[in-house]
Amino acid sequence: MKERPSIALLIESSNSYARGLLRGIMSYIHEHHPWSIYLPEHGRGSVHVDWLKNWHGDGMIARIENSKIAAAVVNSGVPAVDVSAARLAPSLPWVETDDCAIANLAAEHLVERGFQHYAFCGDLRFNWSRWREEHFQKHIADAGFVCHVFPQKTKQKKDIPWEVEQRRLSEWIQQLPKPVGVMACYDIKAQQLLDACRTINASVPEEVAIIGVDNDEILCNLSEPPLSSIIPNTHQTGYEAAALLDRMISGQKVSSDAHLIKPLGIATRQSTDIQAIDDKNISEAVRFIRHHACDGINVQDLLKSVPLSRRVLESRFQKLIGRSPHEEIMRIRLDRVKQLLTETDLSLIQIAERTGFQHPEYLNVAFKKQTGTTPGKYRRDQEHAH
Repeated sequence: MKERPSIALLIESSNSYARGLLRGIMSYIHEHHPWSIYLPEHGRGSVHVDWLKNWHGDGMIARIENSKIAAAVVNSGVPAVDVSAARLAPSLPWVETDDCAIANLAAEHLVERGFQHYAFCGDLRFNWSRWREEHFQKHIADAGFVCHVFPQKTKQKKDIPWEVEQRRLSEWIQQLPKPVGVMACYDIKAQQLLDACRTINASVPEEVAIIGVDNDEILCNLSEPPLSSIIPNTHQTGYEAAALLDRMISGQKVSSDAHLIKPLGIATRQSTDIQAIDDKNISEAVRFIRHHACDGINVQDLLKSVPLSRRVLESRFQKLIGRSPHEEIMRIRLDRVKQLLTETDLSLIQIAERTGFQHPEYLNVAFKKQTGTTPGKYRRDQEHAH
């Protein structure tokens, strides 16, 4: 083996999943020994592979997304590891996220929120979407519920124009029983669902709670409302692929069986941050709090938005949400405070103004009561964590 093996990475850098794979591969290299890396620039599935005929490298890690890439990688004759779910080169070792574990995590997350109705929105062009759909449906059925699935044509290969797709998604969401918990096969599809909900004025998460997959932080936080998402362990997936390739280059035999990596967990954001509520008045009260908590509202303001007495509101709210209306207002405010402390350099006075606290001293007391620490220490701890 050469001192510094020459490795080709046929992995796009245009999405968060693939960038996570690259970070994992980089970690393996840094922890073990250097590789000479060739990383051609391309989008997903659009890599040019003619150069492989004349390439004399030692190995490659590839997202094999079409038959042309599969043939070029296999025919190159060098050790290779596949990191795509398409499974177009079955003779190669294969490292992928565990789609069963991903689907089960999403299903548990929605079931815990008390929904009676569930749905899955996928993309039949991709194996990982079909597997997630299958496992999500099974988990929901095992829990005693029915899962509605977005209808698609199985042979559809090309992208549908967004206007057509949005209309179909909107019509589908419109006819789903509500409130409903929906798993989207990945964050891009989840964001499309959020757009469709906005088109038909379906309230998220009160009527339609949506969870995606990939935890693409930019996409999730640009969504309105911010999108909950399963966090795949892309770093470990890339790391494992590099470790397998290293063993192959050194002459060891590696099984072509699937090496499946479990997800890290869930990033819960506003799109699923709800208990399913069939009581329309309490659902309206929760919606009012979500939209106006940081405007400095109190329970008296809330009573103006629903036709209930204070005693009935407090009683029903506590029973359905597990918190009083005042506690829910404070929870929403303080969650926003945490976000501003983490993501901005705003002063405590500015944060207090933006989150409905009349004085920073009151914010300080409320924050310490909920978290056990001061806003200043919380901000410092978050900076160290990142």
